[in-house]
Parts: sequence; structure tokens; C-alpha cells
Amino acid sequence: MSFLRPCALYKSLITFPSLKWMPCQSWGFLRWPGLDGFFRFLVIALLWTTFSEIRFIPSSSMYPTLRVGDRVIVEKASYFFRSPAINDIVTFRAPDQEPGFGKDAVFIKRIVAKAGDLVQVHHGSLYVNGVEQQENFIAERPSYASDLTYVPNDHVYVLGDNRNNSYDSHNWGPLPSKTLSEDMRCVVIDLPTIDLQQVQG
Repeated sequence: MSFLRPCALYKSLITFPSLKWMPCQSWGFLRWPGLDGFFRFLVIALLWTTFSEIRFIPSSSMYPTLRVGDRVIVEKASYFFRSPAINDIVTFRAPDQEPGFGKDAVFIKRIVAKAGDLVQVHHGSLYVNGVEQQENFIAERPSYASDLTYVPNDHVYVLGDNRNNSYDSHNWGPLPSKTLSEDMRCVVIDLPTIDLQQVQG
């Protein structure tokens, strides 16, 4: 069923002899979407709003991977099917133990270690289970040092790519996985300037 019937021009085109050789002989693509097409669009729109959201990067804590002003799509579905993985970029609510942040404050960081790992930063490098990590995505080598930290079950260790300008697990320790905001992985896209929700540094 269609909202609109084919017009007279459409009928004349599909019967015109010189056009019968064309592969799109039905010319169906000229018709307006039917009711079924509208419902398909509605389902896609509902899935989009349910399992993804667009956010705005206001700080340089993930530089150079994410820059101030970048827009990111946060998808919320993948962690229903898999566990958080090393190098996933994730969004999450501010840890409960951190004062000064509202309950709706959202951070964005990179997972560098998972449950069972031993993490330490020293001599300008990140070490996981005693192995120096090769990180070609960070802004610069960290100028701080952290104690050897064990990541307990159901926790991850997150750091910003701009190591010397990021408030992250080297400040507050391992992050409970339950604080991950629905699930993560952010994809950078170039969108026009619109009013978007912000994520913190």
C-alpha cells in the first residue's frame, strides 16, 4: 500500500519504447515510500535513540584521539554481548567516591587494564602485568608515577590519552564496571554545531 499512486508521467515513462531497455524498467524507485517503509524508518529511529546517543567533548583529556569540540556517538548495545576490552573508549558516570561531581557527570576514558591485571605507571610508561605498553596514541609520556595496583573482579582501569591532563584511575583507582554508562565505544564523527550533552574530562 502506498500513500500516493503513480502519476501520469510515471505511467508514460514506463511504457515509452526507448526506455524499455533500461535495467530499472519498473521505475519503482520513483514512488513515495509506502506504509511499510514508514514503519521501517520508525523502527530504525527507535533503535537509534535506544541504543546510541551523541555527546560533545568539552575537554582535552582524551587528546589527541578526541579533541575539544569533537562529537562522538556512544553505542549502548555491544556490552550486552561482550565484556569490556582493552583499548575500548568508554563513557561512565563519575565514581561514587569522587566528590565535586554531580551524579549525572559523565567521563570518557580508555580502558588500559581489566580484572586480574596489575597496573603501574613509572619512568614515563604504563606497565600492565610487568610489561611496558607501547602506546602510540597518547599525547605525551606521563610525568607522574603510580603505585602497583591490582584490578579486582568486575573492575577496569581507565586512563585518558592526554595522560598529564586527565582525571582518571591514576587518581581514584580501578573503576567498577557497573558504572559504565550502558556501554561504550565512541566513534568520532564530524557533525554541525548543535546543542549536545557534554562529557567531562
